[in-house]
Amino acid sequence: MEKNSNLHYVLTSHVADRGSDGQYYCRALQTVMVGAYCYCTSCPLFGGFSQFGNMEEEPECWYYDMEEMQEEKRLPEEQEMRTAGLILAGITGEFPDYLPQDETARPFSVIERAIQYAAEAHKGAVRKGSLVPYIAHPMETMMLVASMTNDNEVIAAAALHDVVEDTPITIEEIEAEFGQKIAFYVAHESENKREDRPKSETWKIRKQEQLEKTKDASRSVKCIMLADKLSNMRASLRDFKRDGRAIWQKFNMKDEKEQYWYYHAVADVVKDLADTPCYQEYISILDIVFHDLDEEMTRDL
Repeated sequence: MEKNSNLHYVLTSHVADRGSDGQYYCRALQTVMVGAYCYCTSCPLFGGFSQFGNMEEEPECWYYDMEEMQEEKRLPEEQEMRTAGLILAGITGEFPDYLPQDETARPFSVIERAIQYAAEAHKGAVRKGSLVPYIAHPMETMMLVASMTNDNEVIAAAALHDVVEDTPITIEEIEAEFGQKIAFYVAHESENKREDRPKSETWKIRKQEQLEKTKDASRSVKCIMLADKLSNMRASLRDFKRDGRAIWQKFNMKDEKEQYWYYHAVADVVKDLADTPCYQEYISILDIVFHDLDEEMTRDL
C-alpha cells in the first residue's frame, strides 16, 4: 500500500471546480462532466457533502494528488489536462489511489487495485450512446455490491466484471493478478460473446445463458448481477427521462419487448435479494421505464 511519495492525501470539492457553464472535473472518471452529479455517491472517492456559504451542498472527494497543484484554481478542462500529464508521467494512474496509507485500510486494498486495474483496461471506452467514460459503470456496480456484502473479494470482482468480456484481458490474467476466487466471479459474469457472429443475432441466447447459470448460483454471484443491471437501468432511466421509449435504439437489441423480458427475468433470478434496497430500486426503475409497454401488453391479453 505504499503510495507515490510525490502525492498527498487531499480533499477536493466539486464546487471549487465548477465552471460558469455548470461543468465540473471528475477525477474518478478523469473527464469533464456537466449537470447533475450522477456518479458521486457511487464512487469510492466520495467523502460526503459540504456546504459553502449560502450555496447548496456539494460533493467532496478524497484521493492522492499533487497537493501544491491542488492549491491552484483551474478550469475543469485544465484539471483534466493536468491529470492526464501526471498519468503520462507515471505519477498517478487512470484511477487514483484513494485509500489512506494505514493498516485499517489494508483489507480494502484489493478493491482499490481492482478498480484501478479496470480503469486501465477500459481506458478510452465510453458508455453506449454517451461520452461518459466506461469506468463509471464498473465503479457504480462495485459500490452497489458493497452495499449488499462486506466480502472484499466479491466487491473487487464487481469492479472487474466486464474486463474479460469487453477487453483483451483474459481470465487467466485476472486469476494471476487477483486470485482464483475473484477470477471465478468475473468468469461467471462474462458472456460468451461469439465474436464470429453479429451481436444482435446472439443477444438472446447470451442472455438466456447468463440467466440459466445464475438462477442457482450463490448470493454473491447474484449480488454482482443485480448491481450490474441496476447500474444499467439507472443509466436507462436518465436516458428515458430525456428520450422516452426510443432509448433502446442504441443497443444491439432494439426490440423493447425483448429488453422487457430480459430485465424482468433478471428480477426473477435475483429475487433472493428482494430484501435489499438495490433490488427495490431496480424494480421501481423497471416500473417507470417499462410502464407504457406493460400497459400495452396487459391490454393485449
